[in-house]
Amino acid sequence: MTLKRVSVREVGLRDGLQMVKDDLPTELKLEWIADAAAAGVQVIEVTSFVPHKTFPIFADAAQVARAAMSTPGLVPSALVLNVRGAKDAIDSGLTCINYVLSASEARSNANARRSTGEAVEEFDRIVALRDTVASVATVSLSCCIATAFGCSLQEVVEEERVIALAVALSMAGASEIMLADTVGRATPGQVERLFAALRERLPTLQLSAHFHDTGGLGLANVEAALRVGIRRFDASLGGLGGCPYAPGTTGNVNFEDAVLLLEADGFDTGIDLDRTVALRRKVESWLPRETFPGVTARAGFPKSSALRC
Repeated sequence: MTLKRVSVREVGLRDGLQMVKDDLPTELKLEWIADAAAAGVQVIEVTSFVPHKTFPIFADAAQVARAAMSTPGLVPSALVLNVRGAKDAIDSGLTCINYVLSASEARSNANARRSTGEAVEEFDRIVALRDTVASVATVSLSCCIATAFGCSLQEVVEEERVIALAVALSMAGASEIMLADTVGRATPGQVERLFAALRERLPTLQLSAHFHDTGGLGLANVEAALRVGIRRFDASLGGLGGCPYAPGTTGNVNFEDAVLLLEADGFDTGIDLDRTVALRRKVESWLPRETFPGVTARAGFPKSSALRC
């Protein structure tokens, strides 16, 4: 039987580390990358090119990015919030850059100190920079629309606003649009409806999903996105993550649990769960003050073909 392929990008090194209480030395980040790649993880968001004063844990972003680019079989990416971050990411050798902006005006001003409209204009400048120093063929630019399903800083984020924002970013040059449930309060029905509407408006554009599990519906939302054809997801090792500019947000969808779910649903992730859980154990020892949710690492998982049911 030929299994359907799905991509799971590990974001613990970026989304996870931006919220941890302790620093993580560069050599341990590189060990994390090497172990994840050995477990079959092909796509990792390895760092964030953001101000070091605000996020000192990412002061080694360029070093981590360069090392990740030399890892065989790995497609590393990094988050950026502005032109300066994009330039630093390109200078480090990265070929996949993820620009984040918010559908919520309140969160946009809190996180990036600019309106959503100004954030779109900043993306135009990033595209112009990329086209000056590189090319579409060598550096791809994806856009993550944060708070696409709601925001803890304002009451409502209209779905048509999210769709219009995605269309504008696509026209500006985004190779991929990711919808992010930054505050972890999306519901499966909302996920299906918004992704279906977006697919109708942008039928050829690559779409992907980034869910948090604040409300306990992260995996249910993965299933909902699968039903409308989404095949690219973010998840964080050990369920680490959150956003310092979105009050009440907790971790991302747990990477090990997401892989188990997708494999059980008949999708091929290419990821070895035994090795992934072993890596989680390492990271738990490196970050002893953190809480690591998720059930797969605690309860175990089937060792036979019955995993795919």
